[in-house]
Amino acid sequence: MFLQKYIDFITTNAKMVLFTVAIATGVFGYYGQYLSIDASAETLLLENDQDLKLTREVHGRYSSPDYLFISFSPKEHLLCEATLKNIKNLKESLLKIEGIESITSILDVPLLQSPPIPIQEVVGNIQTLESPTVDKTLVQKELTTSPLYAKNLVSADFKTTAIVVNLKEDTKYTELLSARNAFLVLKQERALSKEEKERFETIKREFKTYRDSSREDTHKLIENVRTTMNSYKGEGDLFLGGVMMVADDMIGFVKSDIEIYGGVILAIMIFILWIIFRQIRFVVLPIVASFSAVVITVGINALLGLEVTVISSNFIAMQLITTLSLVIHLIVSYREEYGVYPHMSQKELIETTLKRMSVPSVFVILTSVAGFGSLMTCDILPIVDLGNMMNIGVTVSLIVTYLLFPSIMILLEKKEPVLTFDNVFTLNTTFAYIVEHYKKIIIAVVVGLACFSLYGVTRLVVENSFINYFKESTEIYKGMKKIDNNLGGTTPLEIVVRFPKNETIAQPQKSVDVDEFDDEFKQTSNDAKYWFTPQKMETILKVHDYLESLSEVGNVSSLGTLSKVGRILKDGKDFDNFELALLYNELPSQYKKILLSPYVNIEKDEARFVIRIVDSNPKLRRHELLQSIEKDLQTKVGLERQNFDMVGMMVLYNNMLQSLFSSQISTLGLAVLSLGAMFLFLFRSLKIAMVAMTVNMVPVSMIFGIMGVANIPLDMMSITIASIALGITVDNTIHYYYRFREELQVDGDYVASMHRAHSTIAFGMFYYSLATIVGFLVLVTSNFIPTLIFGLLTVLVLLMAIVSDLIFSPLLVIVFKPFGRKIVKKEIGIA
Repeated sequence: MFLQKYIDFITTNAKMVLFTVAIATGVFGYYGQYLSIDASAETLLLENDQDLKLTREVHGRYSSPDYLFISFSPKEHLLCEATLKNIKNLKESLLKIEGIESITSILDVPLLQSPPIPIQEVVGNIQTLESPTVDKTLVQKELTTSPLYAKNLVSADFKTTAIVVNLKEDTKYTELLSARNAFLVLKQERALSKEEKERFETIKREFKTYRDSSREDTHKLIENVRTTMNSYKGEGDLFLGGVMMVADDMIGFVKSDIEIYGGVILAIMIFILWIIFRQIRFVVLPIVASFSAVVITVGINALLGLEVTVISSNFIAMQLITTLSLVIHLIVSYREEYGVYPHMSQKELIETTLKRMSVPSVFVILTSVAGFGSLMTCDILPIVDLGNMMNIGVTVSLIVTYLLFPSIMILLEKKEPVLTFDNVFTLNTTFAYIVEHYKKIIIAVVVGLACFSLYGVTRLVVENSFINYFKESTEIYKGMKKIDNNLGGTTPLEIVVRFPKNETIAQPQKSVDVDEFDDEFKQTSNDAKYWFTPQKMETILKVHDYLESLSEVGNVSSLGTLSKVGRILKDGKDFDNFELALLYNELPSQYKKILLSPYVNIEKDEARFVIRIVDSNPKLRRHELLQSIEKDLQTKVGLERQNFDMVGMMVLYNNMLQSLFSSQISTLGLAVLSLGAMFLFLFRSLKIAMVAMTVNMVPVSMIFGIMGVANIPLDMMSITIASIALGITVDNTIHYYYRFREELQVDGDYVASMHRAHSTIAFGMFYYSLATIVGFLVLVTSNFIPTLIFGLLTVLVLLMAIVSDLIFSPLLVIVFKPFGRKIVKKEIGIA
């Protein structure tokens, strides 16, 4: 048999095996340093998403530079000389940082009402706060009432202002991204030729290499901005915001949690293992096996080019749970064999332990692979990567565990186990007593929990609020809250409205004030002059006003914003088409980039609306909001659906979340079917498979129920908890059923077999659950809310899994007797 040959080889060549594992750990550990963590927006988007294609097209037509957002609440009045000097000095300091293109602040924006001046004078004489002719007594009124700046550049109470840090465009990154995306699109349309595949792989490598280096540059830039801001902290409250900053900080929080909590969890687990086993060998073994398995897996992932994203950032914790389970079950089985056969030699004890535990352990890993393999059917790359990472991880855990345990134990002298903790631990026998004597109560409790789960699932929401990823005490939360509440929101949404080609073009009504420009228009600006028709402006204002009426919207910027300013300048009258064309053609470029270019594209005959959503609004439901906007633009505004598109980060993140949720349902269903097939293959009984899957669905449904009742949204960080719940419960179920079947072969008595199984295999289930629970409880102290929630939900899953597998599962086995009434004793091994 293969198993016997494996045991003989390991026990005979233990030192060589240990040396080989040590070398593998070192080599893969070296490559593990190159495993990258990527929290950029690019990793969270669906590559086959049509809205992503539209977004890229829109951003290609309009200037959409990356930017950072600084909120500044000075101690003194916003317009006093000291404050303006501080803003100017901060601006000059920021412009010295490599990678910053320009700064937009209250010092730079055009002032059209301080004092109001005719439109023909505006284009040639733009006033700013630093202009000598500006009337500062009117500036505050303009900034707080102008549709251009109110709750956008300054807060309503005029105590906070925004400083927009525009970053230089990375043309090489854009070129490489476009080249890669072109191949992705082509790959969806048809099979790539050999030459195209080679070129595609080359571009992917070039893109990844350059992106990794640019990510470091971005991190340095953000750190330099923060360092510069720190010099002005004494002058008021400064907070940094922006999508790039959030992504960079998320990477920082994930890395920090891994560094801090990795060591803390290790220390706690060492302590718990010592309390349980009271022998150094049984403390060192699980830690060494877990460390080696994780390091090797990280190295393999790095070599394969897999990246850790916010979705897959918990793969190490998930692998740690698997490895601890494998090792602790081996230790408990070894100690049990020693108690039954104390006369056996060390090699015989190891051999007996491996023969008893190898088959269920292999099937635990095979069922895990089947479960995680279902993730690879998803169309979201980070989910696919998570499936790959976990399949690699659990396979490595099995191999490392079954190499290290026998090779280390054979080199150690036989030593009687210390059973101090076992002798006082009574939960296993208590559970067995409950199963035998309280069947009706167990059924009633399970039915009640099922109802609770169904209720909770109906309250479960699919949401992704970045501000809620951080504790209220953190700087990033305070900054995002400040921007949300005072400066118009954080999450960008864009709407592009196209105008029908058959629209009647109104003939221009010449204004007396602009006659002198008419000749110039005939030469250079025919299109602009005729584009700004009353019909178009009426549509733009209707869309703008509708969007502003939504409570979830913080700020709307569009051509309608400028039109509203025109009404102020002209005592309630609208700009006519000549005046708008004049601004479009004659306004200096630095001001045109602020007022017009982002919101109109004459060549494409379209207008663009840039909306910022208040991310901290507790009532915000992104999917429902987008559906409502789509419907209302047709029913309330009167647009045809083919004449507008909704694009931008909010749409793309929402698409990803909705796909994540739907794929979770489909992959979970596929995982259940796969695991059911594995149970059927292992136990050769449909009845056993049905009972096992019923038990395994309890923790999964309960965790979703708890999330719904506790208002914990199902987002890209918590979406993996179902896989964890299923994996942990399946692990326990296989070990318990395999041992139960062994015990049933003794006398065929289901109740007696249940008691014996609880007195043996349940120790391993309890011990690894206890070590993991106490270790993961430390995560609830994290400042990164997803880490905190992951730790809490994992602890709940472990508790529910152990209760389900040691109370509900044996009850079903006793009631339905899936193993039959007459048991024929037989040996099962791996041929």
